[in-house]
Amino acid sequence: MISQNLLQSTTQKCTTGCPILDRLLRGGIPCDSITEIVAESGSGKTQICLQLSLHAQLPVSHGGLSASALYLHTEFPFPFRRLHQLSLSFRSSNARHLPCNDNPCDRVYVQSVHSADELLEIMSKTESFIESSKTQLPVRLIVIDSIAALFRSEFDNTPVELKRRSSLFFKISSMLKALARRFNLAVLLTNQVVDMVGPNEGINGLRIGNLGCLYTSGRRVCPALGLAWANCVNSRLFLSRHEEVNREENGKLIGESGGFVCKQTRRKLYVVFAPHLPESSCEFVITREGLFGVEITAC
Repeated sequence: MISQNLLQSTTQKCTTGCPILDRLLRGGIPCDSITEIVAESGSGKTQICLQLSLHAQLPVSHGGLSASALYLHTEFPFPFRRLHQLSLSFRSSNARHLPCNDNPCDRVYVQSVHSADELLEIMSKTESFIESSKTQLPVRLIVIDSIAALFRSEFDNTPVELKRRSSLFFKISSMLKALARRFNLAVLLTNQVVDMVGPNEGINGLRIGNLGCLYTSGRRVCPALGLAWANCVNSRLFLSRHEEVNREENGKLIGESGGFVCKQTRRKLYVVFAPHLPESSCEFVITREGLFGVEITAC
């Protein structure tokens, strides 16, 4: 029997562009697999997607895939300005590994998607697109940002509609997994969260992964789309954000005596479930240059 460690070592991964995050993820985002990032708005989901889309262009010897990225976006408008900003930092840090006078943004193919049916149509055409792109850097990363937006209001809460929605979940994931296997792609999806009510036992009363429930901005949340969708992805990561108020040495809040209250946003990445990763977490920050890990701690 092939050991789990050997399987991990033979699975190619795409660097996130940060050594600390790569260490947490044991090399980055894996190929031949679907990885999902779950978080509330403003937590850094899109930042990671943009950063990964650029770093996929690096040579394999430096953690990349020597590849382009297909970026399917459902949240509008697409952040072209932020992609350009990140590309300047990316090119500055990796100039010796990139072609001269090359714009990294040109290797990120952006396509808008407005519905689940349109996504299926695009997926059916993606195979030929990937094959035709081999004249340049081949496409080996697919990003969907976000999957939840396609199901936000299109379906009613009836048994028939819920069954149709679940069917679309499995069609989409099956097509993505087939593409990932055939072309050894890395697939990265983002998902939103919903406020959680009821017992502290995870989604629909079931514990999913390492974490029984998730907290962000002082709220207890769970991933959108429910248990049916959770079974469609191979790995799930969670980003949390919390506002902290800095305190003076005497224990009083700044501002109690007429000063200013100083708030700081703390962000953390958690491994919820993944076949190749242990239960772990990492604090991170978002800067002009990108998203970077701060430290790794046990959950």
